Amino acid sequence: MSLHTASTQRILSSFVHQHLHAGPGRLAITRVPPQSRAQVGHSFSSRVSRRPTPLGNRSTSRPFSSTPRASNSTNPNTSFPDPERSDLFYHLFEAPNDVSRTSPVFALSFLPTPPPSVQSCTVIGWLPASTPGGKEEDAGLNDFVENPLFRDVLHGAVQGALRDGVDDVQKNGAIQTQVGWMHVHDQRNVPALGRIGDVDDILASVRVEDGEILPSTYQPMPSYRLCTGDGLTQLTEGLAARLKEILEDRAAKGQ
Repeated sequence: MSLHTASTQRILSSFVHQHLHAGPGRLAITRVPPQSRAQVGHSFSSRVSRRPTPLGNRSTSRPFSSTPRASNSTNPNTSFPDPERSDLFYHLFEAPNDVSRTSPVFALSFLPTPPPSVQSCTVIGWLPASTPGGKEEDAGLNDFVENPLFRDVLHGAVQGALRDGVDDVQKNGAIQTQVGWMHVHDQRNVPALGRIGDVDDILASVRVEDGEILPSTYQPMPSYRLCTGDGLTQLTEGLAARLKEILEDRAAKGQ
């Protein structure tokens, strides 16, 4: 398998060569473990030539290098959608930026407009746009870095959507559960009926009483991953709509 689908690889390569003039470099950021090598959306495969950097003792609250000379804005022509997942967008930030001093990065987002900054809470995570030797095909999901600020927004959106009862799938799940704890599953890998999903794909758990969700009992699942071998986060329709509303509001506020 190639690193990207042909369409995405052509787009990435074209953007890098057209808009970037800096030399190739390696992102000085925490990397995802080897077992996470997979697709972003449906466009990235698991073939990667570089070994991931161990997490070590890096702080999860600030796993980035920064510089006062960092550039945190994009040009209007450096954003494009994933050709195989219409709700996913790539926004190119040239180096230096607050994620890397030396490498341009793609900020992945569910919003089509560029984020207010490269570290905006609307950014799902980052992929390097340039790799050692200038080989775009060397970048893979072991290079994907999730944004902890986005994770907080995600859980807030899901809990709020459950509180407001805007997702029919979750409401029907509560009716079937009647009483007990119900898992909120990521739709990228839906478990078989009556089965519990992979821990990587369980967003959270919530208590159900008399077929009704108790949103105050919402418990985020620490093992949940924004990106797995089945791709990036995929929510049920009601949850996805609420998340997009909140992301748009945060972006409008410059967050």
